[in-house]
Amino acid sequence: MRRVTLFVNGSPRNGKVVAVYGTLSDLLSVASNKLGIKATSVYNGKGGLIDDIALIRDDDVLFVCEGEPFIDPQTDVRPHEELTGAHTDWLTLNVGGRYFTTTRSTLVNKEPDSMLAHMFKDKDAWGNKQDHRGAFLIDRSPEYFEPILNYLRHGQLIVNDGINLLGVLEEARFFGIDSLIEHLEIAIKNSQPAEDHSPISRKEFVRFLLATPTKSELRCQGLNFSGADLSRLDLRYINFKMANLSRCNLAHANLCCANLERADLSGSVLDCANLQGVKMLCSNAEGASLKGCNFEDPSGIKANLEGANLKGVDMEGSQMTGINLRVATLKNAKLKNCNLRGATLAGTDLENCDLSGCDLQEANLRGSNVKGAIFEEMLTPLHMSQSVR
Repeated sequence: MRRVTLFVNGSPRNGKVVAVYGTLSDLLSVASNKLGIKATSVYNGKGGLIDDIALIRDDDVLFVCEGEPFIDPQTDVRPHEELTGAHTDWLTLNVGGRYFTTTRSTLVNKEPDSMLAHMFKDKDAWGNKQDHRGAFLIDRSPEYFEPILNYLRHGQLIVNDGINLLGVLEEARFFGIDSLIEHLEIAIKNSQPAEDHSPISRKEFVRFLLATPTKSELRCQGLNFSGADLSRLDLRYINFKMANLSRCNLAHANLCCANLERADLSGSVLDCANLQGVKMLCSNAEGASLKGCNFEDPSGIKANLEGANLKGVDMEGSQMTGINLRVATLKNAKLKNCNLRGATLAGTDLENCDLSGCDLQEANLRGSNVKGAIFEEMLTPLHMSQSVR
């Protein structure tokens, strides 16, 4: 019985001693099982192809391949480098069909805990597959791998135009290049366009209105309209909740049943606007002008301004029958000649508010602060039952 030592083509390590019997096909079958490959041919140590079992002698060293040409195992490994642990030998990587030549130290030294370092720190430790040219096969994208290899070479992140940084980031995460991941995340953040917080103009909003079917509910929640001219527009039923409408021109606009809850209307002009059934709970309209506005809805839907900040507003001559101003702040506001019949003003701060000429018939002022308020030329007498303060 003859015995031989089998190695994977191109490798002088991890050999297997097997007995030779039967035919060459039997030997290839044994080699496949022992070496974990699909053996198709056998070479001797000098690269000669063995095609007959009779050519094999006892104690021969054979190299088994999967169809690729013979690769010199380079048995003259430099012992000094192995003893000192140096990694200066050159190697070639086949990444997605593209070849990269580098040194083992490049792949190992900078990121010793990365996948690449573990793959090439010790020769054949991972059993890396090689192609017919002896290049190590890596099934990844070459475009995204190149910046990673260059980073390992010189420590700088350089990405050519047209390369998606997100792709490079995913490759860095796959290979575990931790220091590069941080650089890439910063680069991606800096490459993103700055968020546009500029206010929406009248032209943009009108185009938006024209492109929207009349039966669709417009959602403008949280949008920035600061300083925009929205005068005389039909804005019925639009959701402006928490929108920035400061210093807007909304004169003669139709805001019937619009939702302005918690919206910022400070310094805006809403003169002669239609505010029937409007919802302005907790909105900020400090210093706004609402002269001659109509809050009275014939269908009975009452405008709700509960908790709104209306400091210093000018609402002279507005129709506010049945309006809800509960716990609103109207300090220093001007409400001359307003119709406030049946209005809810319970807990409202009316300090220094000018209510001269107002109609407060059946209005609820219980708990309101009327310190310094002006009640001259009232259309109807103010009953004691309407206020407890």
